[in-house]
Amino acid sequence: MNTNILSYVIITPARNEEAYIENTLRSVVKQTVLPKRWVIVSDGSTDRTDEIVNRYRSRYDWIELVRMPERRDRQFAAKVHCFNAGYERMKGMSYDIIGSLDADISFESDYFEFLLSKFVENPRLGVAGTPFVEEGTQYDYRFTNIEHVSGACQMFRRECFDEIGGYVPIKGGGIDWTAVTTARMKRWTTRTFTEKTCFHHRTMGTGNHSKLMTWFKHGQKDYFLGGHPLWQIFRSFYQMTKRPYVVGGSLLLFGYTWAFLSRVERPISTELMQFHRREQMQRLKSSVGKAVRLRA
Repeated sequence: MNTNILSYVIITPARNEEAYIENTLRSVVKQTVLPKRWVIVSDGSTDRTDEIVNRYRSRYDWIELVRMPERRDRQFAAKVHCFNAGYERMKGMSYDIIGSLDADISFESDYFEFLLSKFVENPRLGVAGTPFVEEGTQYDYRFTNIEHVSGACQMFRRECFDEIGGYVPIKGGGIDWTAVTTARMKRWTTRTFTEKTCFHHRTMGTGNHSKLMTWFKHGQKDYFLGGHPLWQIFRSFYQMTKRPYVVGGSLLLFGYTWAFLSRVERPISTELMQFHRREQMQRLKSSVGKAVRLRA
């Protein structure tokens, strides 16, 4: 794979990740193509996160630790503030690709080399990543948008990241989704490449909530990120066929409906919401069309 002409940097927000962050550190330092710099931003961690990072920082001069003030709660917007603190440390540097990497994932030694090669192959590729495996399972990409890139690891072409204005702090979540969807709206290609995977060691979205409450919160988020109601109905009924059977899909629909009735404020632009809904309807028509052809 030809990646010699591309360089990359990584930023990792981390809060109380002593149970997982060493997996991530080991994965990065073993990469066949190393980053020019990796800034890990400790979000007021009160456990051994900083101590573990400092052990690696003393051995690898391209790893940097930035510490943010302590705070009591986990908020999605805090991830953006941490990322931006790391981004400040990149000013004046020359690089081609900038990545946001969670502190609780691991991957193979050629993971970043593989992703860099995709940017070489396609000059219009703005955002790239891979699926993540969680508790032995991953998304079924027959039913999941291959153009969405999980926030566990998002790699941006620098020009794309600059054009979308970076990450937008949204208290209720959807930060990663907003960045990727905005990139597509601005005519960049975004893609999850299924040839590789990373392993997510903390169940997504459960930092503050139980697994069942997480489904309700996902439904709320689907509403305030502008999801089409017809899409939400189909999505919820599909989720009812998956674990936790019936309950997960019901909570997903209930969360969306509750947000609608409560008139929850949408933190995204009307332009982005309209673009998102057009994509959803196109995918829904495509899925229904495939189902009709299979029955014919």
